[in-house]
Amino acid sequence: MILTLACPDRPGIVARVSAFLFERGGNILDAQQFDDEETGRFFMRVVFAGDESAETLRAAFAPHAEEFGMDWTLRDSKVKKRVMILASQQDHCLADLLYRWRRGELPMTLSAVVSNHAADTYAHLDLSGVPFHHLAVARDTKMEQEAALWKLIQETETELVVLARYMQVLSDGLAAKLEGRCINIHHSFLPGFKGARPYHQAHQRGVKVIGATAHYVTADLDEGPIIEQDVERISHRDTPRDLIRKGRDIERRVLARAVRWRLEDRVLLNGSKTVVFTD
Repeated sequence: MILTLACPDRPGIVARVSAFLFERGGNILDAQQFDDEETGRFFMRVVFAGDESAETLRAAFAPHAEEFGMDWTLRDSKVKKRVMILASQQDHCLADLLYRWRRGELPMTLSAVVSNHAADTYAHLDLSGVPFHHLAVARDTKMEQEAALWKLIQETETELVVLARYMQVLSDGLAAKLEGRCINIHHSFLPGFKGARPYHQAHQRGVKVIGATAHYVTADLDEGPIIEQDVERISHRDTPRDLIRKGRDIERRVLARAVRWRLEDRVLLNGSKTVVFTD
């Protein structure tokens, strides 16, 4: 079982959680906590073993959570979350996520892969057994396409949406509906070099580091809470093509880490930031 919580900081939180688990026959296997002195909020993630069901434990824990004003979740880690991947023509992140999913590195159920391009765009990828949906979009059909996308999210009971270099900007309305459960990978160590041809901009400026950022999607484009980032040093010898190649590698690993941490309930929202209990 995995219990996560966030609440105003006060004495007795850890004691109450520990006592509750002890009284219910739970055995704590891993526990991480963080007290944000700037916001006065306390965050905690506890992995524990026990004989009672998640439903029973949630009902029993609810009064304690209400007393402390907690935002919390408690779930059975064996129940995999349902994930939808959105992709466009650049498929390196999609290919990597599919590989890790098939290898069992990402504990998820793939509810769908959705693209604004037809399946033959990914002819070199193994899409066997993958529920693929082509939702074409044009400037004058964007709202209709998003309505179809939202319907598909609901019908497939998708819990997490991953934008794997999906090049369509979500509307404010859809971004609001997906708040806290939609992850994007950005081709930059934010902030910097926004817009078209980012690696060419970086090359023209002679940068020495390139990177990528995985963040939650919000109505403010590329301004959502950051989950994970990584960088790689480059030199004057690197061409824009080299930067693109190296950038793809960074994007793959950053997105994969962010998705896995979210699947394992390691990411807790903290206003415009996140608390990430890494493994």
